[in-house]
Amino acid sequence: MPTVPAHDGTDLAYHVLGEGTPVTCLPGGPMQDSVYLGELGGLSAHRQLIMVDHRGTGQSATPEDAGSYRCDRLVDDVEALREHLGLDRLDLLAHSAAANLAVLYVARRPERVGKLALITPSTMAVGITVTGESRLATARLRKDEPWFGVAFAALEAIVAGNATDDSWKAIEPFFYGRWDAAAQAHQAAQDGHRNDEAAAAFGAEGAFDPEATRAALAAFDAPVLLLAGEVDLNSIPSVVAEFAELFPNAELVVQPGAGHFPWLDDADRFVARTATFLG
Repeated sequence: MPTVPAHDGTDLAYHVLGEGTPVTCLPGGPMQDSVYLGELGGLSAHRQLIMVDHRGTGQSATPEDAGSYRCDRLVDDVEALREHLGLDRLDLLAHSAAANLAVLYVARRPERVGKLALITPSTMAVGITVTGESRLATARLRKDEPWFGVAFAALEAIVAGNATDDSWKAIEPFFYGRWDAAAQAHQAAQDGHRNDEAAAAFGAEGAFDPEATRAALAAFDAPVLLLAGEVDLNSIPSVVAEFAELFPNAELVVQPGAGHFPWLDDADRFVARTATFLG
């Protein structure tokens, strides 16, 4: 397993899958290791995937300074990896919370990004919020599922501010296009793979300046793909569409029937669209 020293000396691990021109893949969580991404449904057959374990996750070292988990400070880790790989520009693929890191990297080093793929992205860095009612509306698309009643009641409790640990467990089916054995195994396998201390620091005060980031993205003219899942409760399509409008050269794709992990729900469709974009 290769590693690269970050600028503060923390060793960062990454995993190389496939062959060809590399695309650097940033996992979400926030601050979850890269194992849950798998091979992104077979995207490794089209591009070499550089799967990053963020500092303090997976096989990367734990930093001395816990403040370095803050999203804006992680930008330096992405740059250290680019330098280590000897690439003039990175093609970046970021999932979920890592979209925030990706756009902060773009804002700081736009000349170092070739193509940018944001998969079911979080929007904290650009100040776009998802309302509770919009999540409920997206959830209602699943009303014919056998698990819907219990899951929807739990979601209503969360939106009302009355969540319990059981509530968060009960809504897990909403994040997958099919709540089948494969989805349940994928969800169960994520336990213990997120650094909770790092996740708490990721969006700490000072991490984001939405106005400045929006201005930087408006000047970023490289190709951008934003892929939403039709039934994703986390990154609902209307919010991803609003995100796409911040870029001058963006393509929005809504994958039918997909949740938060679209490479699991329809690998062929996901890989075809993403590989075509990356080229």
